[in-house]
Amino acid sequence: MGSGGLSRRRFVGSLAGSAAGVTLPAATACDDAPAPADTADTANPAATTPGARPSAQTESRAPSGPRPLHLGTYTSIEGGGKGIGLATYDPVTGRVTGTGTIADVGDPSYLALHPNRRTLYAVDEREDGAVTAVRLADRTILGSRSTGGAAPCHLSVHPSGRWLLSANYGTGSVAVHPIDASGALGERTDLVTHSSPPPGPGQDGPHAHQFITGPDGGHVLAVDLGTDTVYTYRLDQKAGSLTEVARARTKPGAGPRHLTFHPGGRYAYLANEVDNTVAVCAYDSATGRLTIGEEQETGTGSGTSYPAQIVVTPNGRYAYLANRGHNSLARYAVEADGARLRLLDTVPVSGDFPRQIALSPNGTLLFAANQRSSTVSVFLVDDESGRLRLAGEPFASPVAVCALPL
Repeated sequence: MGSGGLSRRRFVGSLAGSAAGVTLPAATACDDAPAPADTADTANPAATTPGARPSAQTESRAPSGPRPLHLGTYTSIEGGGKGIGLATYDPVTGRVTGTGTIADVGDPSYLALHPNRRTLYAVDEREDGAVTAVRLADRTILGSRSTGGAAPCHLSVHPSGRWLLSANYGTGSVAVHPIDASGALGERTDLVTHSSPPPGPGQDGPHAHQFITGPDGGHVLAVDLGTDTVYTYRLDQKAGSLTEVARARTKPGAGPRHLTFHPGGRYAYLANEVDNTVAVCAYDSATGRLTIGEEQETGTGSGTSYPAQIVVTPNGRYAYLANRGHNSLARYAVEADGARLRLLDTVPVSGDFPRQIALSPNGTLLFAANQRSSTVSVFLVDDESGRLRLAGEPFASPVAVCALPL
C-alpha cells in the first residue's frame, strides 16, 4: 500500500489553522509535570487507553490535586509539536496547564498507558512505523521497536501488561510486541496483514485503524477501515502470536474506524468513518465473535462528517461520538443494558476537527483533541443526564490529535 495510506491519514494536517504554531514550553527529564504514582493499578486494566473505562472502585475515588495529561501530535508537519506534550488538568474544573514536552518521539499520534501506570507508549506514525516506550517517573525513553508496517495509528496494552498491540494503517496490518518488567518493548512476536476480504468501495487496500483487547482478555479485535471488517484473533499469551477466529463485516463502504465496549462486556459500539454512522454490536466472549447491528445516525445530517471515536461513561449510561467534519460531539443514551443507543443531541466541540476524545478516569471530564485548530477542549460531564458543559477556553496544543488524561 505504501505511502498512500500515510497521505490519507494526514490529509487534514496541511489544513491546520494558524493556531498550529502554538507550542508548549520545552522540557527535559526534570520538567515540572507530576509523574503518576508508582503503584500498580492492576484492578483497573481497562485504563490503558485513551477513553478507557475504570473499575467501580476507581470511579468511586474522589480525585484530588492536578492530574497528568499527555498529548499526541505530529512532529513532521508544519506547525506540529516537538514530541509528546505534557500538561496537568484540574479534575474538578477541567482547567489544563501546559508543563513541557517529551522530545525525540517522532509523530506520536496515539498514546496508551501500561496498567501499572509506570510506562507510556506512543506510535511513531511514519512510513517506517514504530512504537516507543517512555518511563513516566523520569521521562526516560526506553527505546522503540519497528511495527513492521507503515503509519501505525493506534496502540493498546493487553490487560496483563505483557503485550503491546498496534495497528499499521498504511499497510493494513496488526503487530504484537512483548513488554518486559521494566516496561520496555521486545522484538515483535507477530505481524498479520489483512489480505482479505478485498478493499471496500473507494479504498486502495487494507487500513488497520485500531487494535484492542476484548472484555474476556483472551481475544483481541482489529478494526480495518479499508476492508470494512473487524477481525477477531485469539492471542497466545505465552508466545504473543495471533490466530484469527472470526470476522465481522460492515456494509460495503462503511469504513469502520473505532470500537468501544460497554462496561457490561456484551455489547460494543462501532464508529464508521466513511458512511457517517454508528452501530451497536453484540459480542460473544466465549468465541470472540462480533455481530454488527443496524447502522444509526450521528446527529450531523447528510454527507460525511468523518466520525472519529466513541467513548462510554463508566456507569454505562451514556456514549459520546466525535464528529470531525461537523465539529460536534453526539450524545447517546445507552439503553437495554447496552443493547441500544438513542441519539439525544449534539454539542459544538469548540474547536476544529475533533480527532480523538477521552474521558477522565472517573468519567467527570471529557477531552477532545482538535487537530485543525490545535486545541484541546474540555467538557464537564453531568453524571445524571450525561450533558456536556464546556469547561472554559480550549487549551492550545500544536496539531492536537490525542489526549490521554491520567
